[in-house]
Amino acid sequence: MEVLRVVVTLSLLVSSVLRVGSEEVMATEIIPAIFNFGDSNSDTGGISAAFFPKTDPFGETFFHRPAGRASDGRLIIDFIAERLKLPYLSAYLDSVGTNFQQGANFATAGATIRRQEESWFKNGISPFPLDIQVEQYVQFKARTNYLYNKADTETSQRSNLPIPEDFSKALYTIDIGQNDLVEGFRNTNDEQFRAEIPDIMNKFSAAVQQLYQEGARAFWIHNTGPIGCLPLATVNIQNPKPGYLDEHGCIKGWNAAAVEFNKQLKDAVTQLRAELPQAALTYVDIYAAKYGLINDAKNQGFLDPFNICCGHYGNGISVGCGIKANVNGAEVFGGSCEDPSTVISWDGVHYTEAANFWVANQILNGSFSDPPNPITQLDEGRSFYMPKHRRVSKARVRLLRFHLRRFTDPLKICCGHHENYDHVWCGQKASINGTQYYGASCASPSTFFSWDGVHYSDAANHWIADRILNGSLSEPPILITHACHKNPSL
Repeated sequence: MEVLRVVVTLSLLVSSVLRVGSEEVMATEIIPAIFNFGDSNSDTGGISAAFFPKTDPFGETFFHRPAGRASDGRLIIDFIAERLKLPYLSAYLDSVGTNFQQGANFATAGATIRRQEESWFKNGISPFPLDIQVEQYVQFKARTNYLYNKADTETSQRSNLPIPEDFSKALYTIDIGQNDLVEGFRNTNDEQFRAEIPDIMNKFSAAVQQLYQEGARAFWIHNTGPIGCLPLATVNIQNPKPGYLDEHGCIKGWNAAAVEFNKQLKDAVTQLRAELPQAALTYVDIYAAKYGLINDAKNQGFLDPFNICCGHYGNGISVGCGIKANVNGAEVFGGSCEDPSTVISWDGVHYTEAANFWVANQILNGSFSDPPNPITQLDEGRSFYMPKHRRVSKARVRLLRFHLRRFTDPLKICCGHHENYDHVWCGQKASINGTQYYGASCASPSTFFSWDGVHYSDAANHWIADRILNGSLSEPPILITHACHKNPSL
């Protein structure tokens, strides 16, 4: 009788989980495209196409030429594309040599979440804030659908366009907010800026909601980094007041503002999960990853984290990366350092390829994400609403929502005879109304969740194990092979 009670309870639980949020059970699929929104941390050529192109030595490490990126090589968005086995993203604003078949990049250097009363020529603020980037995406999608459907099947016109069905299957990455902080520091005091953060978050949420209405479902959202640790912000600070800098040499007040900004961003993402039930929204703690690198730079193979590779700075002199200037009658060129791979900061604001690679390796496995899923498994973290009083193992919930192409109805039992309230348990014999029954197994246990009505089949256990042993569902989020190390990063 007790076993029967457990079976009934489990059945009700499974049934309720599958109906949560009225969301269809979806198969995990390969991500066919990326659409990115952001600022210079992920701009792959947008602002260069709109205004003036990058010059040497930008791009020297990987592309061996300026490639529209504020680095000596690849950005985090490039490593995301590599991890997903996709090509590097073409900038939406770039009109020459572009291919949008597997995504597009709407990010531009200097972009903000909220529109600013500034200009590119005055303060380096992009005329393409987040809401404009989203509008560009809406136009891009509409024109893609029109041209794709109008073109002949084999014409070259289709070759550079996304397949219309891929828009809903794509990954939508967002990395923006740093310039909102810069504008806040420039134009307001700390108290005034903090009072404006909720409005910035409202603008951010509105952009995500608009993308969702356009069919976007999988979001990968970066918070903002430790802006107080940017070398360009600290290079000319001399004799600071006690408490102005933290123990690592970063501007304490700036980082505190970034932390508050990120807290409210995470709250906004949490609220969006409740409002957008079919979306998978992953919040990525870039701040923690970058601050961890700055804190442990030398052990990670880097020099002083406040060194600047490209440009000429110090003693009141500032010559930007790739710029020539006359200093005390002598021409000075902001060239690059001998070995960018040992330096975190490329130009005082942006990271080198080596540092971007380090950060990407930390975040793409889910270690700094909420939920803690690798970027290759975002669909399995699809958000859904569940009342707080109902506590269900995350791993079990995700299994129950796993696509039905592999498993049969999750309420079916492989081993045993259960019909019309008659129960013969797995491996047992019983006589029911004069007929002998044996609780045998099903023909294909690999397609069943439940083995005997209470326990999972080998296939289901294997599926769960694959997803917990890599640390994606652990606290702290570390591999099981690292569980005995005091330092999870080992």
